[in-house]
Amino acid sequence: MSLAGTRITVHDMTLRDGMHPKRHQISLEQMCSIARGLDAAGVPLIEVTHGDGLGGASVNYGFPAHTDEAYLSAVISEVKQAKVSALLLPGIGTVDHLRLAHELGVHTIRIATHCTEADVSEQHIGLARKLEMDTVGFLMMAHMSSPEQLVKQAGLMESYGANCIYITDSAGYMLPDDVTARIGLVRAALKPETELGFHGHHNLAMGVANSIAAIAAGANRIDAAAAGLGAGAGNTPMEVFVAVCERMGIQTGVDVFKISDVAEDLVVPIMDAPIRIDRDALTLGYAGVYSSFLLFAKRAEVKYRVSARDILVEMGRLRLVGGQEDMIEDTAITLARGRGLAV
Repeated sequence: MSLAGTRITVHDMTLRDGMHPKRHQISLEQMCSIARGLDAAGVPLIEVTHGDGLGGASVNYGFPAHTDEAYLSAVISEVKQAKVSALLLPGIGTVDHLRLAHELGVHTIRIATHCTEADVSEQHIGLARKLEMDTVGFLMMAHMSSPEQLVKQAGLMESYGANCIYITDSAGYMLPDDVTARIGLVRAALKPETELGFHGHHNLAMGVANSIAAIAAGANRIDAAAAGLGAGAGNTPMEVFVAVCERMGIQTGVDVFKISDVAEDLVVPIMDAPIRIDRDALTLGYAGVYSSFLLFAKRAEVKYRVSARDILVEMGRLRLVGGQEDMIEDTAITLARGRGLAV
């Protein structure tokens, strides 16, 4: 497999997906420091919002240290070359949040839906295109749909005006062949000018391998995070991914040593716990469970004396999806009662 000369866009997740393991408590100073480092390393696109996107501040998802407006304003004023993106999940974020992001100077908006629910993105994608934003349709939990089903959903987002479609392995469940099948079929179905991206999680240690498979199958935007800071066992670790790309002749525009320094000197020190494949993160990938459920399951474990692993396995069996965080506690209670534990 020769990908030498292939050009891709690396999209940083440290300051958005990385909010999940930080319980959305990254300070403005930390966020700006990391953003400056990413910018200096040559990362062209940096995502900034609550972990669950614009408007995510809530009892259900967690309250951040600062507002989306404060985070976005701070980072946009600091970066010199990089553009800033934001995530929006219809039903959590609204068109008013989208307009605010545009007014603040956000360049790229990613409209995220479950992989079978692209139709709920029409209003938001349409407005983003009207505002002349770089507009991305983001299909989450893509392992739960066949390649053929994803083609239909991607086609809907493209028809609404998205100029880029993402296949998103939210659970870190996919293996390279799964990625190849989905990316390859979607790439063949989209217009040639529509870009295609891949977002991976490292729950089965497949983040880098899956990202390379995605590039080989036709993706040209790849998500990654410095030191892997993200939900579950983290996102594709950017410094490792960039180094592999360098070895393969894939052109990212990101400096290997500078991004390694960002990871080691700026991101690792702010981690509340090491981002690694522990037994619970492994269970996410093995059972196909939404990665941001991890901390919720760990909290339920303490509260109801049922192991987080058992909770996550049951959630995988129930095929729960992003947005059903409230069901984590219900699942733990049901398991506890089934074992005769007082709740």
